[in-house]
Amino acid sequence: MGDEVKHVTYDRQQRRAYRRKVQLCLDVFETMLARTPFDFEQPLTGMEIECNLVDADYQPAMSNRVVLDAISDPAYQSELGAYNIEFNVPPRMLRGHTGLELEAEVRSSLNDAEIKANARGSHIVMIGILPTLMAEHLHDNWMSESTRYTALNDSIFDARGEDIPIDISGPEPLSWKAASIAPESACTSMQLHLQVAPDDFAANWNAAQVLAGPQLALGANSPYFFGHRLWAETRIELFTQSTDTRPQELKTQGARPRVWFGERWITSVTDLYQENIRYFPSLLPELSDEDPVAELAAGRCPQLSELRLHNGTVYRWNRPVYDVVQGRPHLRLENRVLPAGPSVIDMLANSAFFYGALRTMSEDRQRVWSELNFAAAQHNFLKAARHGIEARLQWPGLGEVGARQLVLDTLLPMAHEGLRRWGVDTEVREHFLGVIEGRAKAGRNGASWQVLTVGALEDSGMTRPRALAEMLRRYCEHMHANEPVHTWDTHRLS
Repeated sequence: MGDEVKHVTYDRQQRRAYRRKVQLCLDVFETMLARTPFDFEQPLTGMEIECNLVDADYQPAMSNRVVLDAISDPAYQSELGAYNIEFNVPPRMLRGHTGLELEAEVRSSLNDAEIKANARGSHIVMIGILPTLMAEHLHDNWMSESTRYTALNDSIFDARGEDIPIDISGPEPLSWKAASIAPESACTSMQLHLQVAPDDFAANWNAAQVLAGPQLALGANSPYFFGHRLWAETRIELFTQSTDTRPQELKTQGARPRVWFGERWITSVTDLYQENIRYFPSLLPELSDEDPVAELAAGRCPQLSELRLHNGTVYRWNRPVYDVVQGRPHLRLENRVLPAGPSVIDMLANSAFFYGALRTMSEDRQRVWSELNFAAAQHNFLKAARHGIEARLQWPGLGEVGARQLVLDTLLPMAHEGLRRWGVDTEVREHFLGVIEGRAKAGRNGASWQVLTVGALEDSGMTRPRALAEMLRRYCEHMHANEPVHTWDTHRLS
């Protein structure tokens, strides 16, 4: 959840003042990049896991307020939907045995939260889209209590002036109209953070954009929405459409969507912030009392609240984050590509693969992105979302190659080397990257397991709704056992 806001509606004067303040914040930020030391000597990683709540029948449970009160831990927060919660994993360095310690800590925290949720009649599920979610669940009382979410919903619909069409292709195409941003709440992700030096940000962002396609092909986990089988990672297209502020006329004119892959490689982090201001009007024009120029002149580190808030309403799949901790500024790369789930070990394997391959690719003298057209990187991303682990992707020197082969032959060695450079112990590298290798060899990720399991259950005589609920029950069993998804059984029907 982003920072709370004070207003639900905004007038023209507020919007004009906010626009000026955002530009002023960017000017100050650019000055800071040239003159102010940023914190990056011991870079930290972080993780946010968005989860769903279900009842005893594995249907959505609109109970996050009750469940959060029971958990009573500031690491757990509300998200957009009343059936969503978010778990914020404390930042840490990658080196040594940290990964194994993190796996144990995340499992312990989630298990404790699950026990407390159970006492309130709910279960916690980590999955890209809750497969039992249907249109009727999003009519009333679906939104968490939050001024920010109400304001965001109203701003998007004020900008559009009409309902949002949800049209998604796939084996069972879906066409529906949304009268709110409720479908966005269906999209639950795992977000990875990496603290980087300002001078290294562009290389890391470019590398992350290159990795987005293979990363998503490996981790796809959202094949169903409203009972329809759609893309392997339907969440990508659903999130794009459900937050689209553009009426049809602006789409025709080429206006950018707020969920945005981007359109070019960058040379500086300021390229991204400048694009945000140039292309996207404000959705939440909240003004702070801070004078960033005066703060900087006084030797203090400004919060740049308006710049941060605006950045938080432009939904890049790899997003820059400016933050201040204990009076020192830092930059983070926020990777938003992956869905939540299927298990803790799968998610930490995904993160190890990302951090390792990113380190090698961003430091390599032979810049992969200089040999790959940006449009090809975006095309890879969309093909991975549609086809998952069986996608075929473009890669320099290889032409079109299967995602599984690309991972096994090219990217896994990069990930091993990158983790070695991070100082990650051999045992930890082999533990997590072994999961990635097993998944690529088996050709099974969360999306393919869901589809195979639902198909088997329907073949045994179940209706689609019953099959989805039963699949989700089995999914939760495997999730709590912390088994990597490529080892999950798809044929047991008892």
